[in-house]
Amino acid sequence: MAEFSTLIRHWYRLNGRDLPWRKSKNPYHIWLSEIMLQQTRVDQGLNYYLKFVKAYPTVFDLAAAPDDEVMNLWQGLGYYSRARNLHATAKIIAEDYEGLFPADFNKIIKLKGVGDYTASAIASIAFGLPHAVVDGNVYRVLSRYMADKTPIDSSAGKKLFKTIAQELIDIDHPGDHNQALMEIGALVCSPKKPNCAECPLNNSCLAHHQNEPLAYPVKEKKTKVRDRHLQYLVLTDGENILIKKRDKKDVWQGLYDFPLLEKELKEELPKSHVPQDNVEWIREEGQFKHILSHQHIYARFWLVKCRMLKPDENQLLIPKSGIEEYPLPQLLIRYIESSQFFEAE
Repeated sequence: MAEFSTLIRHWYRLNGRDLPWRKSKNPYHIWLSEIMLQQTRVDQGLNYYLKFVKAYPTVFDLAAAPDDEVMNLWQGLGYYSRARNLHATAKIIAEDYEGLFPADFNKIIKLKGVGDYTASAIASIAFGLPHAVVDGNVYRVLSRYMADKTPIDSSAGKKLFKTIAQELIDIDHPGDHNQALMEIGALVCSPKKPNCAECPLNNSCLAHHQNEPLAYPVKEKKTKVRDRHLQYLVLTDGENILIKKRDKKDVWQGLYDFPLLEKELKEELPKSHVPQDNVEWIREEGQFKHILSHQHIYARFWLVKCRMLKPDENQLLIPKSGIEEYPLPQLLIRYIESSQFFEAE
């Protein structure tokens, strides 16, 4: 067991990526990075991390920031519930813990948006506590190392690999051990093209000796993906547009978008869907496909020229040039960047 940790930590010292949060033991920085890197590549999350640390140097700064400002800074990173939970947790730490991040695992894991993996990462890296992390990279490395086909998405698999990870951790260097194991999964023991020749564990990896690393890890469930069809109505009088904030517990909660109809259309937008006495003309502006982990979204954008714009209680009337001041889903950003209507005059 000790040799396992020694090997991966030695490899990590020589090959680990030079990332800003790895130069700090500040739990605020580590927490930010771990939340941002959930379901996100390092090269994508890095710029967001730097933006957040610059805008909010301390947890007090993040806690005091307006909701829309935080969401706007997060815009484009996806999985927006992370940003909402991040903001909520910052307020808890600022108010309930006087700005000091809790150094106890059981308190860390109770924070909003923090599960076992994130709590283990913060506890081990920031506070030197021997809690093993288990994420997708770790599942892959350990299942191959042990040649274990227990499904990683089953209750038994989650319990088994957490136990294995905990048994392997070096209690004197838990932070480096955890980061080394995750880094090997990210850089060497990759999903489709593992570089076994460069792996520090190749002498004892059972999947490597069986010459079948791609047989691991095993999953028993397939992600169910549903199709959604969104018809966005870009209502304008030529200079202004209507937008609304998504407040339902759905994708993009807390962001802004245009009024919409959720239904599939075979051809044109039916006249019954817009107030004809106020409409001068309608034209389709574009069709986009947006892929999320559990949804495939098919969106069509209809530019609707109105004689007069009358926002209801859930809508805002803004100049079209001011749209960038509001946090938007990436789908709308793509549309706006492609639309002549939104080009700078």
